[in-house]
Amino acid sequence: MKANVVLDAKGLACPMPIVKTKKAMNDVEAGQVLEVQATDKGSKADLQAWAERTGHQYLGVIEEGDVLKHFLRKSSNEEGIEKKHPYLVSNDELEAKLAANESILVVDVREEAEYGFRHIPNAVNIPLGDLEARMNELDKGKEVFVVCRTGSRSDLAAQKLSESGFTSVKNVVPGMSEWSGETKSLA
Repeated sequence: MKANVVLDAKGLACPMPIVKTKKAMNDVEAGQVLEVQATDKGSKADLQAWAERTGHQYLGVIEEGDVLKHFLRKSSNEEGIEKKHPYLVSNDELEAKLAANESILVVDVREEAEYGFRHIPNAVNIPLGDLEARMNELDKGKEVFVVCRTGSRSDLAAQKLSESGFTSVKNVVPGMSEWSGETKSLA
């Protein structure tokens, strides 16, 4: 898993992993992923609860020996903005197309760590920040369904794809935050 910033909280007991995480999160840009390395077993519940309380996204944890590697994504003010891409589909509509084995393309524009912990099977992961440079990897002839956590980043991505000549692009709303269909994990 790739993180933008790594915080070493190993050897610290509660509440210090939270205190250090809060301070580190102030220096992380919105949308970036913070990896918190801790040895306190209580940090599993503590960091998840803290993230939910503060509006940040707790992505998951990977255990490597005694070290717990927690991944958190800093929320952005943009995640509540009005959607601009005119073509929206619900999670249920995308799930029906997948169940029918239609020849579609699902593009997940979340960060690599978000995708790694939970994603739609066969979705192509291209983080929003990499989309312009990697658009050539996508088939313009397919119906494209863009997904993120809430529908905000996918809205921006859908606009970019449409502006670049993709003719059938749909923004999936509300996205992975409420996805109840099949998922896979790389972790």
